[in-house]
This record gives sequence, C-alpha cells and structure tokens, in this order.
Amino acid sequence: MSERRAAPTVGQVVLGRRLQELREAAGLRREEAAQVLRVAPATVRRMEMAEVTLKIPYVQVLLTTYGVPEPEVAAFVALVEDANEPGWWQRYHDVLPDWFSMHVSLEGAARVIRSYEPHFAPGLLQTEDYARAVMEAGTIGQTSPQDVERHVALRMHRQKLLDRPDAPHLWVIMDETALLRPVGMRPEVMRDQVDRLLEASEDDGITLQVAEFAAGPHPGTYTSFTLFRFAQPELPDMVYSEYLTGALYLDNRLEVATHLEVLDHMSAQAASAARTRDVLKAHRERY
Repeated sequence: MSERRAAPTVGQVVLGRRLQELREAAGLRREEAAQVLRVAPATVRRMEMAEVTLKIPYVQVLLTTYGVPEPEVAAFVALVEDANEPGWWQRYHDVLPDWFSMHVSLEGAARVIRSYEPHFAPGLLQTEDYARAVMEAGTIGQTSPQDVERHVALRMHRQKLLDRPDAPHLWVIMDETALLRPVGMRPEVMRDQVDRLLEASEDDGITLQVAEFAAGPHPGTYTSFTLFRFAQPELPDMVYSEYLTGALYLDNRLEVATHLEVLDHMSAQAASAARTRDVLKAHRERY
C-alpha cells in the first residue's frame, strides 16, 4: 500500500489529477487500473486524490498501461520525484495541523490569493508581535510558550512568499472590526500592525481594502475564506474555508464561482485602495 503523507504538495495534486485524466482517456475504470497494480481500487483513488505519496513503480506501470509514450513517462516520473520532496512547512509538523498544511502548500503555488478577513489582520501581513498576541489569545487551541513561538515562526516564514520574484498577487478585504478590536496588551502592537498594513497598501503586488461599517452588511459576512488561483492549467481555482477544528477545500466549479462572485461584490462595496489608506491612518491615531 502507498505511504500516507500528512499533507500533499501542490505538485502531487496536479500529478494526481493528471493520472486520473490519463486513466479516463484510456477508457479504464479505477478497478481495472488497480488490477494492473494488484492493489485495492482505493489505492488508485488515493493516488489520484493526492492522499498518498506517488510511488514511482506504480506510476510507471500505470502510465504504460494508459498508453503514454516512453519519453513522456520519463518526464512524468521526473515531475513525481520533484513533487514528492517534502514542503518546507513540514518541518513545523509538530504544531501545523494536517488540515492547514494544504493551505500553506496552496498559497506557495498560487498566482493570485484573494481572501476575506473578518476578525484579524491577514496572516501574511501580520507583524511578529501581533501574530504572537493572536496566538497567546488561544485562537489556535494551544497556548504553551513553545507552541506559540513555533506558530509565530511558521507565520513569519509563510510571509517570505511575498518577497519572491514570482510572488502571488495578494488581494485582501479586511473587515473594519479587525481595526477596532485591540490585539495585545500594549498599544504599540496595534500601532505597528496598522503601520504594516499601510506599508503593504503601497505595494503593487498587494491590494488591500477595508469593509467599513458605514457601508452596511455584505454577502461575505458569514466567515473568512480564501480563494487560490494557479498558473498551472491542471489545477482549478480552490477555496479554503476554516472552522474551529478544521477546514474545507472546495474546487467544485459552482461553489468556487459563488465565492468569487461574493468577493467581487465585496470589493465593489468596500473602500477603495486609496480610501483604505485613509481609513488605516484614522485608526492608527486611536493607538
């Protein structure tokens, strides 16, 4: 049986989907592919769903069965070897929940990241002190000093993707609530955080908007969520929605389209990027 992983890399997700497409193009059912490998059909399903590490001998047999030419098999296997390399985030496995590992993998591969943040400054734009105060408040369910520092280190490492030459475009709509609810016991924590948001608002690779109270309710009021868009054509847009003890990853076209429509409505209703800078400056004066 194939070895399970805590969370797949995006490369494994893409290659798993490609294996499914090749099987279907060859006119084979999962049961038939499983017979070739002499494994249970569930193993083939787990490979295609990126729930297990892609074993190269299995991949080679399947590709040959699907009629893939030898040069393309060799190229596919090379991609599998790269995809099976552990992601950098797996060094934080001691504090990183399995259900959030996929989020870190997706944001690292995304071309565009759009999100709605109703309660806090977005994680990719948090200062270290602000992130630490959020963790210490117990929002992660673990409040030991060691766990807090590991979570803070992970969050700071995640932010490095915004400094890459091929950084994704980050587009965040943040509820005004996040600017009114103080985080941390010291006022400079909030002041420094607002300064960080002001700095980010001047970055061409970041679009930041505040959903002001004065604008009234909006269609995204219910919960935070993130939409990922990728450069790889094999990988469709995906939506991440978090709840108290886990998360949902949605790639159904209708569900994704609904979230995208909500984001578009919210961005039209929220303060413009220029107006957002004025809102941020006004709130900074409070701290």
